Amino acid sequence: MTGPTTPQPHDQPYDLAGIGIGPNNLSLAALAHGVPGGGLATAFYEQRAAFHWHPGQLIDGTTLQVPFLADLVTLADPTSPWTFLNYLRQRERLYPFYFAERLHTHRAEYDAYCRWVSDHLPGLHFSHQVDAVRWNPERALYEIDHSRLGPTGETEALGRTHARNIVLGIGTEPHIPDPLRPLTEQPTVPVIHAADYLQHRERLLAADHITVIGSGQSGAEIYLDLLRHRPAGRERLHWLTRTDAFAPMEYSKLGLEHFTPDYTHYFHQLPETVRDDLVPRQWQLHKATDAGTLAAIHDELYRRTLDGGWPDTVLTPGVRVRTAGRLATTRIELHLEHTQQGTRSRLTTDAVVLATGYRERPLDRLLAGLDPYMRRDARERPRVDAHHRLVLDPSVTGHAYVQNAETHTHGVGAPDLGLTAWRSAAILNHLTGKEPYPLPHRTAFTTFGLTPKTAPAIPGQPAPAHPPLTPLR
Repeated sequence: MTGPTTPQPHDQPYDLAGIGIGPNNLSLAALAHGVPGGGLATAFYEQRAAFHWHPGQLIDGTTLQVPFLADLVTLADPTSPWTFLNYLRQRERLYPFYFAERLHTHRAEYDAYCRWVSDHLPGLHFSHQVDAVRWNPERALYEIDHSRLGPTGETEALGRTHARNIVLGIGTEPHIPDPLRPLTEQPTVPVIHAADYLQHRERLLAADHITVIGSGQSGAEIYLDLLRHRPAGRERLHWLTRTDAFAPMEYSKLGLEHFTPDYTHYFHQLPETVRDDLVPRQWQLHKATDAGTLAAIHDELYRRTLDGGWPDTVLTPGVRVRTAGRLATTRIELHLEHTQQGTRSRLTTDAVVLATGYRERPLDRLLAGLDPYMRRDARERPRVDAHHRLVLDPSVTGHAYVQNAETHTHGVGAPDLGLTAWRSAAILNHLTGKEPYPLPHRTAFTTFGLTPKTAPAIPGQPAPAHPPLTPLR
């Protein structure tokens, strides 16, 4: 547990218990701490020993893809003591930041900022693994069973927490495609996910030939880092991706309005089949590569042609890995297929970096005790309502909110840091039945749909007004 906190009386329920302490639940904990009237009684649990945000991908010089205002709290409460600017003030770094004129902060700096919040915010319990969640109908409370972990991960003590409401923020996990999964389980030749890149970087650089698979931001940053540290003319790098091109992220001003509350409200009210069709087609909004990174890669490649010749590297889009296997104990053979040509080939390499993204962690194991109460959609995914709550049987009177587990119901903005503070404030407004954090009624110039989709009403609060549209006749 970090920071001073007032312990709850024995068996006294919390207003809200959180599972997982990533940026989303850290934001919620920070804003809950600032709710007028002394805040809410909260407890948040995380199995890791301390806060860490993608430690394997904090490559020197990499930045967030959202402005610094997309911190944990500012877009909901710029007067909060937990803002990024207050972090700089406490570290006496406001003037250096001011003169740096940076809109996008370094990833390592964002990680340090979040750790600063987690070190000082009360009610956070690290080294606590949540084992099970149940609904107790007699007490009308959630029961959260957890284990306190020791330095090496062993269980030191068992505990149980009761809460009127819960919030799940267990985040995502690295995705490894099935053809490559067996290779990651045999450590003789490095086949690692981008999430672990920095831990294995020196071993990768020592390999004769390296293959990077995946063209999102992580794949581009890792390819560029490897390229910069390989000798000219002997780069020995392959960069492969299933997408049809090494495409830039959609970063136009109106395109970014897909990451606003307005679009989230619109998306949630679309039919399920429309939502499922839409998300994959929007990959360039959030799974492509920053144009600046692509430019830096081209600049580095161009620089290596100045003395004549071409760098020893291959960049090929439109390629999928069909199967893969090991050659003896020292090399890997990738069986490739070009999706447009319909051709196949083999690539022998000494190391593979899988920049194949992340997937939402499944909730089923953790919420097995709630399964009888849970409502699911046509594809057996948990239904999530407009207030970011799991849709449960009406007999469950406590709310179960989710964060970064609702892309299928709330769209591509679900994991976006720019919506973190807004979603936390929306959850707290709904939970309290008040409006401790007034939220804007309109956030985009774009009107999504012919009929405006309004924000869900807070109990006891008037619905926001929207400008009328003239219906077509």
